[in-house]
Amino acid sequence: MVSPLDNPTCASLNGAHARFAERHGQVMRYHPEVATFLALPDRPDDRVWADVAALAGPGATVPMNSSFAPPAGWEVLGRVAGVQLVDVGVRAAEDAEAVRLGPRDVPEMLELVERTKPGPFLRRTVELGTYLGIRRDGALVAMAGERLRPPGWTEISAVCTDPAHRGRGLATRLVLAVAAGIRARGETPLMHAAASNTSAIRLYESLGFALRKRTEFVMLRVPEDADVALRAGARS
Repeated sequence: MVSPLDNPTCASLNGAHARFAERHGQVMRYHPEVATFLALPDRPDDRVWADVAALAGPGATVPMNSSFAPPAGWEVLGRVAGVQLVDVGVRAAEDAEAVRLGPRDVPEMLELVERTKPGPFLRRTVELGTYLGIRRDGALVAMAGERLRPPGWTEISAVCTDPAHRGRGLATRLVLAVAAGIRARGETPLMHAAASNTSAIRLYESLGFALRKRTEFVMLRVPEDADVALRAGARS
């Protein structure tokens, strides 16, 4: 049986995040101001690559799971090994100091992301779910929030703390507070992390997350020549 966690972007865009989906044929992606992710179906055929090219555009950079092998002519720009972690006993707890972040907070959120590099976060990413932050002297110094939402699950993402405020448990408190909100609506938290980020993985495991699977993300460049992309779809 296929789990929604095996293809969480596709499951999210076909479900709770359908309002953010842009589609062409078999391929979907988030609106470019919301998230960078592109989704292929669980069992794509060769025509899917023509759909990717049409949706993303010539020369575009697209991230996807490495289980989908691109045809000749598609440049691989990079590979990142990752892990998927799921809640097996997280001690979720609300936090009295955590404040709900919204559109008015986006400039500060983007500044914090720029300083801390937790991963992709765009101007409209805040619309994907609940984002919580902690402030010191009015300034946003830590945050965490919700991203992908495959059925029955919600991903905790954008976990970051200003370097001047690290080592005080702020990220831990926010992860547990976001997890409490996810649990309250009957869903289960999950997380993704780069396999190289061993310190973050150890932290998440100490909080009650466990490894579900290892994965690899690949950055591809769509051929500038549209005919190359279209010939990929003609093979079927």
